[in-house]
Amino acid sequence: MIDEAQVVGALAARAIVPDAQQRHAIAALVALLGTRVRRKWRVRAQAARGMQGVYCHGLPGRGKSLVVDTVFELADCVKRRVHFHEFLREMNRRLVEQERCDDRLGEVSRQWLADVDLLCFDEFHVHDIADAFLIGRFLDIALELGTRVVLTSNYAPQSLLPNPEFHARLQPTIERIERHFTVIHFDSARDYRFSGERAEQPRFLAPLDAATSEALRRLFVHYEAEASLRPATRSAAGRALRLRAAGSVLAWMDFDELCVASRSHLDYLEIAERWQGVIVDRVITQWLTEPRTLQRFVWLIDIFYDRKRALFIASDRPIAQALDGLEGAHDLSRTLSRLADMQSRNYPNSLDDAELSSRVATCQS
Repeated sequence: MIDEAQVVGALAARAIVPDAQQRHAIAALVALLGTRVRRKWRVRAQAARGMQGVYCHGLPGRGKSLVVDTVFELADCVKRRVHFHEFLREMNRRLVEQERCDDRLGEVSRQWLADVDLLCFDEFHVHDIADAFLIGRFLDIALELGTRVVLTSNYAPQSLLPNPEFHARLQPTIERIERHFTVIHFDSARDYRFSGERAEQPRFLAPLDAATSEALRRLFVHYEAEASLRPATRSAAGRALRLRAAGSVLAWMDFDELCVASRSHLDYLEIAERWQGVIVDRVITQWLTEPRTLQRFVWLIDIFYDRKRALFIASDRPIAQALDGLEGAHDLSRTLSRLADMQSRNYPNSLDDAELSSRVATCQS
């Protein structure tokens, strides 16, 4: 078991002092982990013993994921943390592979949750009715099995699936969340991600000129062999992906190939799994006014941020300036918050970690 002092100490080691709502969440999470849950008990039995989950919601950058991830790292149990896009990909793959039965979704959910005592679900959201059905059944099974569940979201439970045409279909799931989860609103007025000190070397460059092109070339060569500096074609989610250059840890590609072309979150998941970092070049910010292009860019940032991948962007004008005030994509405020963090000193550079690992492996051989 862990206690609140351990969590506060882990945050202090990173020079972070939790605010009032973060402390409230820490207390709820520690209480949740202190609850001994016998798996396969029914929900009625669980309800008599207290809450089975914690639901943290609020605007971006208020420390939801920070607190949850810190507790998750300290938790001594069979645990799993998953991002929404990754969860959908895995569930849909399993549904395709599962033999037909009366409750295929329920059976797949049970397999997915097998032996998991603690599930942390990051960036929980529901924007369409198909996802609503899947999530509803999945949470039913999690409650049935006694899995302790932690959700972080930009949305209060009643704001999930806001489309009035479909919202009522999700209402039973919302009511189960409100009944079985401790719901905590992170209501700080401050987005902590905007207060971070900028990285010594800029990661987002503008405008698109000769100096930017040379900076990108030097950046790529720093991590990859000069011989890798040539056009290449790879695949992502079964679709061709043309690159300006591709190495073992870093890929260099144009924005129109990455976000203007027809792609989905599955492409970006595969790209994040293949490379530690990506250079996104030739971003014509006017393209972001097209809703589908903007939504793809939001997916890209979500997935790269969750995996803590390095991201470098070259655009015709500053990317945050171009995004400010745009409409047409879900959760754009979260994207702006994450872009701010990805430019800070505190954001980990996975490329440097990969480079170090390579050197260590070379020295040991």
